Amino acid sequence: MTFVVAALVLVGALCVFDLLLTFAVLRRLREHTAELERLAGRPSFTPYDPGVLVGRALPEAVAAHTPELVAFFDAQCDTCHEHAPRFAARARGRAALAVVSGEGRRAAELAAHVADDAVVLRDESAADVVGVVGIEAFPTFLAVGPDGVVVRAHTDLAVLGEPAQAV
Repeated sequence: MTFVVAALVLVGALCVFDLLLTFAVLRRLREHTAELERLAGRPSFTPYDPGVLVGRALPEAVAAHTPELVAFFDAQCDTCHEHAPRFAARARGRAALAVVSGEGRRAAELAAHVADDAVVLRDESAADVVGVVGIEAFPTFLAVGPDGVVVRAHTDLAVLGEPAQAV
């Protein structure tokens, strides 16, 4: 009889423990459901349209270089590293400016890709320009008119077109 009582007590204790675990899981599921309901209908990121930059005058730090073509790159952006050689080819023989955000070896590599064909802004001056211009996605390319106003902007260099076509 002692073994039966001990077995019943053990089974009862296991059932109580299981019940406590179940309540903990249910509480956690309610928290997750509330979070999912809060996030429902919201995109996971805000879409960025570089077209909002069209018609805006460039800040003095950029306009001083009188560029026809401006590129904004970030060192941690793999797409930026893919676009850098194409930007350098497009910038060849033109007044071009590359703004490279970030630090370290990857930023140096990115700047080296375009340094022969464009003026490069890096470090704090690059971060300041990115903030003032309002760049939210990398890479972003701008075609600039002779008056220093952005005439075309896009995140894909091929879609941007030639600077002469943009005016």
